[in-house]
Amino acid sequence: MSVITISDQEFAQFQNFIYEVAGITLSPAKKALVSGRLSKRLQQCCVNSYGEYFRLLTSGDMPAEVQTAVDLLTTNETYFFREQKHFDFLREQALAAHKRAQALRVWSAASSTGEEAYSIAMVLADCLGSTPWEVLGTDISTRVLQKARLGHYPEERARHIPPAYLKRFCLKGIGPQQGTLLIERSLRSRVQFMHANLNAALPQLGLFDVIFLRNVMIYFNGDTKRQVVGRVLSLLKPGGYFCIGHSESLNDITDAVQLLAPSIYRKA
Repeated sequence: MSVITISDQEFAQFQNFIYEVAGITLSPAKKALVSGRLSKRLQQCCVNSYGEYFRLLTSGDMPAEVQTAVDLLTTNETYFFREQKHFDFLREQALAAHKRAQALRVWSAASSTGEEAYSIAMVLADCLGSTPWEVLGTDISTRVLQKARLGHYPEERARHIPPAYLKRFCLKGIGPQQGTLLIERSLRSRVQFMHANLNAALPQLGLFDVIFLRNVMIYFNGDTKRQVVGRVLSLLKPGGYFCIGHSESLNDITDAVQLLAPSIYRKA
């Protein structure tokens, strides 16, 4: 079967498509990634060009295929306890909340396959004891949310999990599951995952004490960053904490939060 190539014009259509749907800006360097990730969908949908596939997506006749394309074009790279300093900070807040018997709600706003949300849950379960807590993970990709709900991962993703947490909260795969780990059921049951597009009106999620929005803004332009951060921060309680990626900045994005430490902010 001949390989279908993507033209510059077709690539520009998909750049516009993912920007309109998800607010993500794809650089010209991503042309090969786009053609590689979508090529099987062309075969599945029996179309002969990327232009035809784009017309199918924008026809309004196949909303499920639009979600499939979004799932394929959104990058999801994550691992447990990524950027450890944020989890050390969360631990301090959780211990303080436990002393006050104060419930904590934490939102992993771009949770991908769930490693960040489960890392948060491990810290809260360890520090809060009988004090109530909740963790919500949201993502634009339904494909990664399905993986997150399963809580089943390759073992190499676990290299940063503290040994005590690994023993307490994870089950090591044996036999055909060797080389994998499963998040223990009672922890898994306390983490909720749901679909949300940060580039559109958010569902009713309630208010949060801590929000993680890490390594997401790198995909957005300035205007989209301002809109997304504004939407997300509207759900942060006064005095709540906001964590972004170490390589990201809120300069010229918002003045609704004050810098507390590098990549950690507090709402007035």
